[in-house]
Amino acid sequence: MKVAIFFGSKSDTDVMKGAASALKEFGVDYKAFVLSAHRVPEKLEETIKEIEKEGCEVIIAGAGLAAHLPGVIASHTVLPVIGVPVKAAVGGIDSLLSIVQMPKSIPVATVGINNSYNAGMLALQMLSLKYPDIKNRLLDFRKDMKRKFIEENAEGVEL
Repeated sequence: MKVAIFFGSKSDTDVMKGAASALKEFGVDYKAFVLSAHRVPEKLEETIKEIEKEGCEVIIAGAGLAAHLPGVIASHTVLPVIGVPVKAAVGGIDSLLSIVQMPKSIPVATVGINNSYNAGMLALQMLSLKYPDIKNRLLDFRKDMKRKFIEENAEGVEL
């Protein structure tokens, strides 16, 4: 398992499926956990220690409302943490600001609101620094993405 995906409530499952989808596309192993920074902090800390022992290299954490989960995880590990703000109140802006405004020395990389797919892609890019096969697959993915875009838009659009 190279990536761990955390989120604080089962109601966030649909949002966080995007991260799993990106990782699956590239054949990267992951585990997903529903753990709350507020309701089960001891179990969260225990799980972080377990995934580190198992060789996890990147963590993706989705959170809404107070959105403390990514920051709490980052405070317990030096593994890179990617935060996914989950739209819960105020259009998700509250979650976004809670995740990006981490105190100095405890960073959390952050993607767009409800955009866990990009969190998965960012995790893949981080892993590509160590794994040439992932890097090559990402390069092929980008080439294919560009080719498809050009083909789909070659004739222009009717307005």
